[in-house]
Amino acid sequence: MQLDVIPQIKHTDSGNFFLLAGPCAIEGEEMALKIAEKVVAITNKLQIPYVFKGSFKKANRSRIDSFTGIGDEKALKILKKVSDTFEVPTITDIHEISDAAMAAEYVDVLQIPAFLVRQTDLVVAAAETGKVVNLKKGQFMSPESMQHAVKKVTDSGNDKVWITDRGTMFGYQDMIVDFRGVPTMKQYAPVVLDVTHSLQQPNQSSGVTGGRPTLIGTMARAGIAAGVDGLFMETHFDPANAKSDGANMLDLSLLEKLLADLVALRAVVNTF
Repeated sequence: MQLDVIPQIKHTDSGNFFLLAGPCAIEGEEMALKIAEKVVAITNKLQIPYVFKGSFKKANRSRIDSFTGIGDEKALKILKKVSDTFEVPTITDIHEISDAAMAAEYVDVLQIPAFLVRQTDLVVAAAETGKVVNLKKGQFMSPESMQHAVKKVTDSGNDKVWITDRGTMFGYQDMIVDFRGVPTMKQYAPVVLDVTHSLQQPNQSSGVTGGRPTLIGTMARAGIAAGVDGLFMETHFDPANAKSDGANMLDLSLLEKLLADLVALRAVVNTF
């Protein structure tokens, strides 16, 4: 499962799915530590391998006045502090070739955004850092086509690669997950389901992406039943006031019950 190669990862022998979770964006040190403390306590209790997620900047925004970050180095240092404080690995997304080496100094997993997953130079730059590379499946790509993105990583001398499905465009303002793609993509790499982004409603006339957070539990359970190796979800203690993607984030107060249910479901799936 390539989890043991990540420093500080715990509970790898629990038989559970692994979890990539945290806020959409790093808004500040206090919020990041508050979210991490809660999620670490829950995942330790449930023995779920956990990687803290936070974007050090948001390069893909609908409007020019949207929040993009607090400063690259400042946010990356916060991610490093989360890792050092709670002894958990971290993941962040990169958008430019120069981001790869910079972010690799602070985090354990580099994520390639869905819109950029065909950008060969970016994928290769991430691979060449030697970090785990998490490839988001493009909303415009078939599951089968992700084998070529994976090959760009492995041909660069790095076999530490995951695929994350975050849905496929369904009309102009909706996403849909085709779970037939899970076994297909598992032929190429471990597969993660991005639960919260799969419930986005993009291209709203307001220029602010919408979402359907009431379906987070449904989507997550479907992913576990389909056999995904990991789950990705964004969570915040105050989604309504989050500076990015609040419309489809999970309220942090709901996380423990959901994860407990998913662990129970995973135990059943593991019997087949």
